[in-house]
Amino acid sequence: MNEIIKAMKERRSIRSFKSDMPSKGDLEQIIEAGLYAANGKGRQAVITVAVTNKEIRDKISDANRRIGGWAEGFDPFYGAPVILIVLAEKDWNNRVYDGSLVMGNMMLAAHSLGLGSIWIHRAKQEFEEKEWQDFLAEIGVQGQWEGIGHCAVGYINGEIPSAAARKDNRVFWVE
Repeated sequence: MNEIIKAMKERRSIRSFKSDMPSKGDLEQIIEAGLYAANGKGRQAVITVAVTNKEIRDKISDANRRIGGWAEGFDPFYGAPVILIVLAEKDWNNRVYDGSLVMGNMMLAAHSLGLGSIWIHRAKQEFEEKEWQDFLAEIGVQGQWEGIGHCAVGYINGEIPSAAARKDNRVFWVE
């Protein structure tokens, strides 16, 4: 089987991560895979903020937890030490589609490098808050951005989950 298709079939969302930090080289490859995602009109209107600083990672986790309505102490990133935040130009009509393709590429790249990942929502709500808009400005991100998703990345704590059975009647041919 083709290696890319094999990775697509084997990759799973991981909900338990080790605290060990992946290498910067692996993270750079994952991010680069995101940069090569298909995008509308070649506009490349999506950016990635790579968070490996534990203090900032934990603040983002707490904001995400609060927005999600979970009790204090819950980690919506399941212990992943790295959060790759995908944002897109707020005025770009294809922002959600383009950002989603970036997320998909990065999750497949993580899997191909032996790392786990999971897409965590609520980035849109986070980056509507002044605190996180100010954070972007502090790290040099200019302009108006909409949060698309968080790609939580790290070493898998346990086994890769099995795939759920695929539902029937999801493909229709017109020949």
